[in-house]
This record gives sequence, structure tokens and C-alpha cells, in this order.
Amino acid sequence: MKQNRRQFIQTSASAAAVIAAAPLISAVKPTRKPTNVSVNMKLSWTPYDLQLRHVFTISGFSRKTTLVVLTRIEYDGLTGYGEASLPPYLGETQASVIEFLKKVDLSGFRNPANLEEILEYVDSIAENNTAAKASVDIALHDLAGKMIGAPWYKMYGLDKYQAPDTTFTIGIDSDEVVREKTREALGPFRVLKVKVGGPDDKRMIEAIRSVTDLPLTVDANQGWKDRRQAVEMIHWLKEKGVVMVEQPMSKHALDDIARITEESPLPIFADESVQRLHDVERLKGAFSGINIKLMKCTGLREAWKMRNLAEALGMKVMIGCMTETSCAISAAAQLSPGLDFADLDGALLIGNDCFDGAQLENAKIIASDRPGIGVVPKQKILFGN
Repeated sequence: MKQNRRQFIQTSASAAAVIAAAPLISAVKPTRKPTNVSVNMKLSWTPYDLQLRHVFTISGFSRKTTLVVLTRIEYDGLTGYGEASLPPYLGETQASVIEFLKKVDLSGFRNPANLEEILEYVDSIAENNTAAKASVDIALHDLAGKMIGAPWYKMYGLDKYQAPDTTFTIGIDSDEVVREKTREALGPFRVLKVKVGGPDDKRMIEAIRSVTDLPLTVDANQGWKDRRQAVEMIHWLKEKGVVMVEQPMSKHALDDIARITEESPLPIFADESVQRLHDVERLKGAFSGINIKLMKCTGLREAWKMRNLAEALGMKVMIGCMTETSCAISAAAQLSPGLDFADLDGALLIGNDCFDGAQLENAKIIASDRPGIGVVPKQKILFGN
């Protein structure tokens, strides 16, 4: 496996050409021209706390809330909305996002549809801060889509009804709670996602199987420590109706993961191992596919390029999420048609969603036909800066 991966890296110089050939929707010209060429884009933001319907536990920690920062870009009578979701493991906070946003100066850009130019500038402001950058990217895409007068899935050339079924996530919990969550998911969902990676993985799966025989995906969140045991577990999971596995071991154990992928009867997807575009090529041969999340890759601009590159390399593609409002979920839904897996239940896990956007229809998260990312606020949101 190591030799195959080296051979791939040595012979994949064409990957950059694949990226360059990917459609750049930012070249689409807006149908609505500015009424005043001196108008500047105005970026504003506000912190917002998401309240989860259930305590959410994965390998390593539990939480009942997720902090976010909502963004807004106003221009010539139009408004674009964005979001930075901040689960603790990302390493960003509401304070760090706001500090980053204070550095974003959009006054030098006259056309919001020049997405490549503007977002290259935003990415250059500081290292990391990927969720903060995503909040600007999403708002800018929403604004540009409204100027153009179309939802992004149409500009990507996608059919929104070709979206894969979304999984519904069941965190690590007691048998009683696991069965309760499973029963809640029956009907609206056709695939369940189970958080594993601890000593009680088989107990969790058996608890779900006592309620339903729906297909399952599992996410170990780097929780398994021994390669041979991981392979044995994956074979057992396949017998229990599991159809894919995310991030079986530490992102630093790439050779072990490559061996697991080689021996696994199920596709193995990268989650923590893949953050941004530059990660995709090096994971060829180590994983069957990648899980793209807007909060990790800085937003739609880079997510679209990651999708195209992974597909060109023959890798499967999944679109995932954090716990998010319908703002960020609706942005991700614009990209989901035609992919292999979707995990876009983030807004369904909270009790205080402040946006209306993509909807759960026939077990799929379906993008809205509204222009941009397709969202409207459910309530008045006070942007304080």
C-alpha cells in the first residue's frame, strides 16, 4: 500500500490541472447591476447559541449547546447570510471569529460576484480560522446568488432532487436513550449515522438493531486505537447492516488507515484527516472517500473544488456538517446532489433554528429554489456591530 501511494503521488502532477479546469461559477455575471457603483459591501455579525434537543456525545466529549456566529453582508439593497459553527474541537470561539471578522475589509471590492478575488483575500488575512472564513464565504455566495437571481445548485449544474438521503446522527448514549432516538428517526429518515469509537460500540449497534434494520453508517471520530481490531470491528459492522465507516483511527495514523481501507469490506471515509483542498490528493489510496464540511474548508468556494478533485481522483464524496442552523445547512445542500453520502441533519438536532431554508423531503435535505443559498430569517436577528 505504501508503494502504491508513493507511485500515485509521483504520477499525479495533473491534479492541479483538474482543479484549474473545475467550473468557476464566480465568472457568472449578475443579472442585476448595482444602482450605484460607489456602494460598498457592509459586513456585520452576531453571536448565537444553538440549543441541542439531546445531549450530543461522540468519542471524547459531550455537549448540549453549540456556539455559532451569524454573519450578514449588505449591498445595494440585498442581504447575504452566513454562519460560523464552532464545536469545541475546531479550536475557534465566538471571540476568535469576531476578531477575525473585524479584520475583513470589503471596501476595496466593488462587485460581490467576484468571488475568487474576494475570498482569496479573506483566506489570506490569517492562518486557520476556517469557520470564520466560511461565514464570509457563505454570506458572499448568498449575496452573489441573489444578484444573479438563481440558487447555487442551478449554477453548479446540479439537480437538487438527486441529493443522497441524509443520515440522522445518534450519539453515544445508554441503550434506553439510543432506542428512543432511533424511534424518533423512523419514518423521516432511511439511513442512520452512529457515533462509535469507544468500548461500547457493539452494545450501541445492538440497541439500534433491536428497533430497526435501516442501513447504518458509523463514525469512529479517531476513536479506534488498534488496526487489527478496527478491521475485525468493520467486518462485524458489515454483518449488522453498516454501509460505510468514517475516520476509524487517528488522522496521524495514515499508514494504518491505508491498511484498514485495503482490508475493509466497507468504504472508509476521511473526516478529521481532510480539512482543505490540499489534503485531498495525499489521501488517495489511504481512504475510499472524503467528507467535506464547509466549516473546515472555508466554505462553498473550496468545497466545490474539493468535490471536483476528489471525483477526478476516483474517490467517493460525502457532504457533512456540524451542528448548524439552516443557514449553513442550506449552503451545503446546494452542493449535495450527485454525491455518495450526505450528513446534513445539523439543523434538525437543534431547538432554536433561526432560518428557514433547505427542507427534509423524502429523507433528503433538499435545497430551496430561492436565489443564493435559499434562506430567510425566521425572526429578527440583531447584528450588533
